[in-house]
Amino acid sequence: MINQVQFGNVMIDCADDVELCSFYENLLGWKRDVLFGRPALISENGLVFLFSKEDDYIPPVWPEEPTRQQKQIHFDFQVADVQRAVTEAIRLGARRAEAQFGSVEDDFVTLFDPAGHPFCLCASSNIG
Repeated sequence: MINQVQFGNVMIDCADDVELCSFYENLLGWKRDVLFGRPALISENGLVFLFSKEDDYIPPVWPEEPTRQQKQIHFDFQVADVQRAVTEAIRLGARRAEAQFGSVEDDFVTLFDPAGHPFCLCASSNIG
């Protein structure tokens, strides 16, 4: 174990760092900033998303397919009203995934952000 290690931030690779930062800013309502020379969002409790423009960025395929770019991480965001949040996320530029694996759509819905990263909007009542 390394003493005094704290979680720093989440770096999100994408083709357009400004566009993706704006999408998540509008979706999450976090404070926008620039950290380490990159667009950043900071939550009220200090969680930081940094957005990294990568010229050779390839969006992940989900569900996974052999020999195609795999997702390496996805976010689950808890919301009070899943369907209302899905509607708003789509209005902001997300798209709904064709494959849905939730047992009931009110539990969680999988979407893709504008860069193709999958994320889920999950009912906050499921937090235990």
